[in-house]
Amino acid sequence: MCGRYALGVRMAFIRHRLQEQGLQVDDAPPDDEVRETYNFAPGNIGAVYRVDIHHGEERQDAESHSTEDPADKVTRSPYQSTGMQKQSRKSKIQGMKWGLVPFWTKRKPDYGSLMRTINCRDDSLVDDRGMWTSMKRTKRCVVVCQGFYEWLKKGPGGKEKVPHFVKRKDGELMLFAGLWDCVSYEGSDEKLYTYTIITTSSNPYLKFLHDRMPVILDPNSEEIKVWLDPSRTTWSKELQSVLKPYEGDLECYPVPKEVGKVGNNSPDFIVPVSSKENKSNIANFFANAKKKTESGVKVEGNIQEAEGSTHPRPAKNDEWSEDNALKPAAGVKRECTPEGSGEVTYGGTKKLKTEPITPSPNKAAERSSASKQQASYARRTTRSATHNEKPWKRADEKKPADGSQRITKFFSK
Repeated sequence: MCGRYALGVRMAFIRHRLQEQGLQVDDAPPDDEVRETYNFAPGNIGAVYRVDIHHGEERQDAESHSTEDPADKVTRSPYQSTGMQKQSRKSKIQGMKWGLVPFWTKRKPDYGSLMRTINCRDDSLVDDRGMWTSMKRTKRCVVVCQGFYEWLKKGPGGKEKVPHFVKRKDGELMLFAGLWDCVSYEGSDEKLYTYTIITTSSNPYLKFLHDRMPVILDPNSEEIKVWLDPSRTTWSKELQSVLKPYEGDLECYPVPKEVGKVGNNSPDFIVPVSSKENKSNIANFFANAKKKTESGVKVEGNIQEAEGSTHPRPAKNDEWSEDNALKPAAGVKRECTPEGSGEVTYGGTKKLKTEPITPSPNKAAERSSASKQQASYARRTTRSATHNEKPWKRADEKKPADGSQRITKFFSK
């Protein structure tokens, strides 16, 4: 089934991409008419591509005076010679509401009824009867999107549902086979266009996720030409054969659970979430590298070279990878010898632990000067922070020749 999909692109982009893929677009709605969201839900206005037969004035006038049986009109191809003006085709993108409402509906259906018509099973179109009969003959379309969501049920009883996003592996827009209709409710002249997405059995790639999937059509395929051909006004085996599982390359991956709430919308919804079980993520990378370095084991893939090596780690410049992290600079290694040896090694030089250290003459002079300075500070008394007593003055202190004075002496006047 298909209960949610992504359409986070503007109408100008959709029109451009369809034309590049060989689908002519004669008309398209403005950007604000179609809902631009990464969490497209039933009831929203989506982008639907369809082909109409455009009648000239001469043909319309001739048809109004025609006496032929209406049943013959349905089965006859519009391109058959009738002595009247030839019909032309008009391809367009149109904004329609997701959730098909049949043209005979008198009152606006509730949300529950609308949800029952967001999808149409392919096997329900085999027999020439039922509510889809009139739509499948003359109201076929394709629904434009970036990809669709499906929830994988996990845990006991399937209580945990993990959303997955499915898209074309080549990144192109996805086109679903669909049906559309137009209705005017009782007491209103306003026309409401609605659509449904046709579903079929899942292909082997998506069997793990769900047993059904939307019918996906390639823009340059013969199937989409057959499906959109407005001259095919009777249901046939050829049309039914179009509705089959997709045989092209798809990509499926988990996405944030926030997509489960209809009101949420974010470009992150079509970006894969980082898995906690992924051993190549950045957190596990540093943890594993540290363990293997401490144990003296060389990490595979040249992540960490052998101890003492000066060769830099090779990096991949064309993509992000943990291998692009810089290799730490080597420091001086301090090694301890077995107990009892009395030796310590610094950078390869051995010294006895009990070896006396003889200071240099310069070091001795510096220590003597520091001792005298500390003794001078020790003779000072501490001034109270709460009493304005006269400041302490050394006996050998002289008044400066420039007439300046200590700031504490200024405030004591």
